[in-house]
Amino acid sequence: LARCPGVIEPGSVNHDLVQNIDFAETFLDLANIDIPDDMQGRSLVPLLKGQKPKDWRDSLYYHYYEYPGEHRVRRHEGVTDGRYKLIRFYGYDVPNGEEWELYDLERDPKEMQSEYSNPEYRDVAERLERELQSLREQYEVVDIPQVQPTYGEPDSKMK
Repeated sequence: LARCPGVIEPGSVNHDLVQNIDFAETFLDLANIDIPDDMQGRSLVPLLKGQKPKDWRDSLYYHYYEYPGEHRVRRHEGVTDGRYKLIRFYGYDVPNGEEWELYDLERDPKEMQSEYSNPEYRDVAERLERELQSLREQYEVVDIPQVQPTYGEPDSKMK
């Protein structure tokens, strides 16, 4: 939801893939300040103007690592192309060190049935696994050693 007179056409809708890492670049762009080369996001200004750049991303990477933490969501990373979402759970609390899920967001928007083991989705899973690795390299994701929390230690102090 955004309002920017002279930039955003009232009532316009955009379905392109954007991330929170794009906000700082967008604010810098709107303020006519050069965007440093080492920032990972992209300015949303062209999209806000209804002009999608030819080289705009066609997938998103995300990473959640605050486990056990308040929400108690296991550590995971994932990639989506808008239609499909691939998730890799990892860490000391995951059998065999990792677990995969794949969702067809068109058929299953509530992500109730993983299709990762479904042979009909093998090509999609393999494509998204390659994309996940590519985005990990692009964003220079570093694997952090997983340490099992000490028994009885409060969640807020677990590392």
